[in-house]
Amino acid sequence: MMTPRQEQAQQFCDEILPRVSRTFALSIRLLPGTLGAAVRESYLLCRIADTIEDAPSLAAVEKAELLDLLSASFDDATQLAALGTRLATIEGDEAHVRLARNTDLVFAAYFALPALTRDRVRHWVREMISGMRKFVLAYPKGIRIQSLDEYKEYCYYVAGTVGYLLTDLWHEHAPSIGAARYAALRQRCRAFAEALQTVNILKDVATDARHENSIYIPEQLLRRYGSAHADILAGQRPDAALETLVQLAWRDLDDATTYLLTLPRRAVAIRLFCALPLLFAYATLRDLTRKPGGITQKGIVKISRAEVKAITVLSVLGVGSNRLMTRLVSRIRLKPVRLPLFTS
Repeated sequence: MMTPRQEQAQQFCDEILPRVSRTFALSIRLLPGTLGAAVRESYLLCRIADTIEDAPSLAAVEKAELLDLLSASFDDATQLAALGTRLATIEGDEAHVRLARNTDLVFAAYFALPALTRDRVRHWVREMISGMRKFVLAYPKGIRIQSLDEYKEYCYYVAGTVGYLLTDLWHEHAPSIGAARYAALRQRCRAFAEALQTVNILKDVATDARHENSIYIPEQLLRRYGSAHADILAGQRPDAALETLVQLAWRDLDDATTYLLTLPRRAVAIRLFCALPLLFAYATLRDLTRKPGGITQKGIVKISRAEVKAITVLSVLGVGSNRLMTRLVSRIRLKPVRLPLFTS
């Protein structure tokens, strides 16, 4: 039976989740019981770390100190209290600020999880935090990724770690994912998560440069095509240089599809959790690459509401069939999907 404090924490996590991510709120709510709670708390803890990393008014050293406190808060209530005091004045997006200022409630929900689940969450969230701290200190005036290897390292910390965490949680909480299946999933889980990250980076090139003073496109890659970070800041479109990342995204998405199809068909909720963001990413990358200058345009490329609804319905209907999911992926890569119900 939960304590009043734990009930308050659960209510806060349920309420804040869709405010910091509509897409992942939809997917996370598909997961049952303790597994759903573990993924929700993990996601919110990662968002708190991200909010610290992106805080506009904090110097790099201050961000590193806050990330250290966040990491220490998994084991030390004193550090958690100190973190709460420091985060009381953090600035940024309203929903993320509210989340950060209630970090104690997110940890209260985390501490209600089973011990083994807590161990998995703590390990991988700390790994993510350590990488964020490294890049914050390496680029105190704004992230400027220099090489493709550094780009892959960054994506590992902020996304690949999540792929490993989720796969560890699937193995713990889904009886149909035994040792052999778990080993096969672990071979693809990093690509699954990093594919979504690369699509987001490509989608937000202009926004990240303009609003967060961060550029994740490798400088060495840009220079190969006669461009530079300064050109992106000036609003120019180095489309040729971005083709390397586009091809990387397509390859990772295809590996992510293999990851999805490796999940047992009996694990319906987990398959649907993975299918929705994967298919949305396919549709987003399709639109980004189909429209000239789409990757670095000032506006944000978003797939239509009609297609979001169609993908959701078709995923629910076909998630138990590898053949149907493969066909759906192939169709989305080529053109938007529609249902008669959603046409005017």
